Amino acid sequence: MTTHNDGKETVWLSSEIKTPPFSQSARIEAGSLLKQLQDGELLSMPVSSIGKHCYELRVGDSENNQEWRIIYQIDDDAIIIAGVFSRKLERHLNR
Repeated sequence: MTTHNDGKETVWLSSEIKTPPFSQSARIEAGSLLKQLQDGELLSMPVSSIGKHCYELRVGDSENNQEWRIIYQIDDDAIIIAGVFSRKLERHLNR
């Protein structure tokens, strides 16, 4: 659980953001985005297929050729991190 004096608490149900497997730059970007969420900024549209009040952050990680997804829910008093996972980026060849 992470708390900042001026924002919402962050509650982790599972997973974590650390280097490795995140590159250092992707970890820093994820931390910055989470701080913005705690301060009340709306960074993404709801993903209703996941659940009510659920959102997804996408963090590019070009050093590892993948994109990290952070699934979270916004409650009145906390940001709840439900999961963190990666997707390999596919490179499409122009023909």
